[in-house]
Amino acid sequence: MSQIEMDNEQGQQSNRWEGYIDWRNRSAIKGRHGGMVAASFILVVEVLENLAYLANASNLVLYLSRFMHFSPSKSANIVTNFMGTAFLLALLGGFLSDAYFTTYCIFLLSAMTEFLGLVILTVQAHIPSLKPPVCPLVNRNVACEEVDRGKAIMLFAGLYLVALGVGGIKGSLPPHGAEQFDEKTPHGRKQRSSFFNYYVFSLSCGALIAVTFVVWIEDNKGWQWGFGISTATILISIPIFLLGSATYRIKISRGSPITTIFKVLAASVYHSWVSRNSSNAISNFSTSSSYTTKASEDGEYPKGKAEIQTLTEDLKFLDRALLTTAGPPWLECTIRQVEEVKSVLKVLPIFMSTIMLNCCLAQLSTFSIQQAATMNTKVGSLRIPPASLPVFPVLFIMILAPVYNHVIIPFSQKVANTEIGITHLQRIGIGLVLSIVAMAVAALVEMKRKRVAIQSGLVDSTETLPITFLWVSMQYVLLGSADLFSLAGLMDFFFTEATSSMKSLATALSWVSLAMGYYLSSVLVALVNHITGTFRHTPWLHASNINQDHLEKFYWLMCILSGLNFLHYLFWAQRYRYGSSGHDNQIEIQIVNN
Repeated sequence: MSQIEMDNEQGQQSNRWEGYIDWRNRSAIKGRHGGMVAASFILVVEVLENLAYLANASNLVLYLSRFMHFSPSKSANIVTNFMGTAFLLALLGGFLSDAYFTTYCIFLLSAMTEFLGLVILTVQAHIPSLKPPVCPLVNRNVACEEVDRGKAIMLFAGLYLVALGVGGIKGSLPPHGAEQFDEKTPHGRKQRSSFFNYYVFSLSCGALIAVTFVVWIEDNKGWQWGFGISTATILISIPIFLLGSATYRIKISRGSPITTIFKVLAASVYHSWVSRNSSNAISNFSTSSSYTTKASEDGEYPKGKAEIQTLTEDLKFLDRALLTTAGPPWLECTIRQVEEVKSVLKVLPIFMSTIMLNCCLAQLSTFSIQQAATMNTKVGSLRIPPASLPVFPVLFIMILAPVYNHVIIPFSQKVANTEIGITHLQRIGIGLVLSIVAMAVAALVEMKRKRVAIQSGLVDSTETLPITFLWVSMQYVLLGSADLFSLAGLMDFFFTEATSSMKSLATALSWVSLAMGYYLSSVLVALVNHITGTFRHTPWLHASNINQDHLEKFYWLMCILSGLNFLHYLFWAQRYRYGSSGHDNQIEIQIVNN
């Protein structure tokens, strides 16, 4: 090969994105693939996707209670289980994107899955014979015929196909957008940060349209139209996503960090068991805190060089994964792998502390909507559907987010004289405090609503109570603010503290926290009903008439549990040690020649 040919080949190599391909499985080219143009397609798609999802999720509890004739508590549990499953499946979407497919493929598969589920729900809502008989209510205490087994199977098949599709999209679309920017340059990192800000804005735009226009259609024109709009929206998102194919750079799948976590945990347990049965086993583990491993084995550094790493002092039981006792080859771990797992396990107590907050947020999709449905929803001459109540936190977040970025953060930086101003853990703590206040306000508002129902003699009537639904909007605004502080702080915290190979997995924990919050809500409702039904013979949340329930007591219980959860959070937050600039700085790495 001539020198000119070698120079040309080197020039072509330097012009390619290393580790990335295009949609035709060819090397991604700098200047042609990636950047803000590619990300803009993803942002538009996210508006449509979140519109399709939230248009039904925000109003689903009323569809289940009014048209499928489930009880209020059962409807609430179905909704929280559905939404919890959707968010939990984001882990599956991220895992498949990392280990076997790409974010590009997983989005397309997930969008088609969600489309299929929405088609099933649309057909069922359109054909009367696929729903239980219409039940015109005059007395709230008279229960209607609940949907039978066959029709319920169709309903749940459609719902959980939607949940599977939503989970796959949540796990693949955000990282696909973040992959469009070069993290090795300051400009690329700045663009990536801007992308995440615009991503949250896109979520809010989709939510705003969903809880206003589409919910109005569902309440006034019929649920078949609401499901139909969601079906058409997710279908339109697919060609829009494909239009950007020529501009995307797609990261090559190289295995999932979940595999590393199980490998290190298994190795630690195995070597702990072996060490108890062999007094000589521990002798193979150096007492020094520094170890040298051949980096060429992992392919991270050039051949003939070694990587020197320093183990951190946290979670020392995981250091046993480095023991050199005889064992299966697949249990051999590197120091970097051990430190990566430590970075994830360290944040788990913080993660656990946010589940209760998301349990509070789950009430906005269930009992809060049922409260508003009994109240006067007119503002002037305009009637607002109860499921449009989320418009208050959505608008508040859209206003507060830029104010936070451009006013609060610069001010806090000057006051604290630090680079970030308000720390990640402080942001999460503010969100937790707001959730406590929100549940106290929710309890007080429910006490006022029931007092109006009793005084008006409308406890057992289907007539609208003479009290405005704007009272309920206060808990929406408070919990919306809590969500902005905690969720944004949590995602930033996970992304910053995790090592480079664990950032996607750590960020996915934010969605898992939402899922666990919805599941916890279902468990609490069932547990409260069981306990109160056993001792009082009348469960707090089991009546078909919400005016007969004791929702205010449930909200006070949530307030107390949130307060205890905040104390639990403070315990771990005060003991948490930040990495200097992400966990990678806790690993001292030097490249030395052999």
